[in-house]
Amino acid sequence: EVQLVESGGGLVQPGGSLRLSCAASGFTFSSYTMSWVRQAPGKGLELVSVINSGGGSTSYADSVKGRFTISRDNAKNTLYLQVNSLKPEDTAVYYCAKIVEGFDYGLGHGSNIYEYDYWGQGTQVTVSS
Repeated sequence: EVQLVESGGGLVQPGGSLRLSCAASGFTFSSYTMSWVRQAPGKGLELVSVINSGGGSTSYADSVKGRFTISRDNAKNTLYLQVNSLKPEDTAVYYCAKIVEGFDYGLGHGSNIYEYDYWGQGTQVTVSS
């Protein structure tokens, strides 16, 4: 059974930082493109960042470029999102997601949230003074 469990969220002041983690199990983590997706209050899902299976290729939404860094440790089956210089508009529930079987960042996939079939329960990030 595929399981994705996020952690690391919390309340932080503007300009602060957090490191989000996503522990994966039930599948061969190192073989799949992964992503972070967020949903702000009253808004739709936003694809924040994508990383390929090996960790060498990444992409970011314009809204977070230069402030967020996605990474992964395939030996630990864990996905990370380092979030720096946080703004109130970054307040959201952050989810990690696994790409659909047969899809891959290297094949041009991963830029659409509908290409992901398993999601975690999310971790809340609140940016407020």
